Amino acid sequence: MLPHLARFVKGFFEIMKKVLKNILKVLSFIGVFILMVVFTLYASLLLICYGPSKSARNIFTTTFLETGAFKFVVHLVLPNKTINEIVNSNSLKELNKDVDSNLIDVSNENKKDIKIEEVNGSNFHGTMMIISDPSRVKVATTAPFSEYGKTLDEIVKENNAIGGVNGGIYVSTLNKGGYPMGVVVSKGEIVWNSPNGVGYHLIGFDENNILKILPLQGLDKNGVEKLVKEEKIRDAVTFQEEASDANNHFVKLIINGEKRESNGLGSGANPRTAIGQKADGTVLLLVTDGRGASGHLGATASDLIEVMEKYGAVNAANLDGGSSSTMYYEDKYLMTSVTLYYSNSSWRLPEAFIIEK
Repeated sequence: MLPHLARFVKGFFEIMKKVLKNILKVLSFIGVFILMVVFTLYASLLLICYGPSKSARNIFTTTFLETGAFKFVVHLVLPNKTINEIVNSNSLKELNKDVDSNLIDVSNENKKDIKIEEVNGSNFHGTMMIISDPSRVKVATTAPFSEYGKTLDEIVKENNAIGGVNGGIYVSTLNKGGYPMGVVVSKGEIVWNSPNGVGYHLIGFDENNILKILPLQGLDKNGVEKLVKEEKIRDAVTFQEEASDANNHFVKLIINGEKRESNGLGSGANPRTAIGQKADGTVLLLVTDGRGASGHLGATASDLIEVMEKYGAVNAANLDGGSSSTMYYEDKYLMTSVTLYYSNSSWRLPEAFIIEK
């Protein structure tokens, strides 16, 4: 009995040694493969940033600084001083004008038509939603806000709306999407009031259904309450204007018919969401793809300005973009995140612009 047991134990250990040896070989191969991939990627980044093409370096820097999760990649290969120089030489010029409400004569109220048109650029594909009646465009929220937000289709359906797009800046970490940033106004009520962010702007509609783009810089909560009351804001979200080694965000695109000029590239190329308004009050909602979707890099600020100008926008602003960019209409997604997992959905959001039926 004992000799048989001894042989069994010895055989078992011999098998385990072979198994472990093979496992170590596989792990070693995987480790080497990962190191090769990392080395190749890092070498590629160095080539982009220190190679002969400054244009490639600039588009890489400005594009990645606009992302939520991959800003750090830029800092792996470039010093802060160089990053700031690139951003400053490839950003939008100041457009220090306020929206002139007298340039908008809302004449399309009670018109129910909505048009959907395809928009194409050299590095992006987009969809434009054209809403004749601006009073139908509202901000819907998931308030009372909690850790997890809701997908755009959920927000649209819960509010008995016909469609919508993503809205303002929010906490998007791990796609939880439960909390907005800045200020959110819905149905004339401030549902989120945290204005202390760099370059925050309030983007939305007043009681006369005119699109307003208002800076929040320097305002505390009381100041926001006063601004919303004086401007008679009914529905609005927040986005950010900041050009630095930390962010490359922009808000104003066209103000009172004057389009914003740019230095160099003006911005990076990414998926985008933008809102505009024509002289007759018609609302323009634009969403574009990017980050490799269908081979497209994405839209730049100049692209958005060009499209909005073509469609007759008197005023236009950039909203939150990247993986958040999404459009839903008549029970289907027309544009959505490039992340494969969300190809028929959206990232979770705390609020969105919706279009009432």
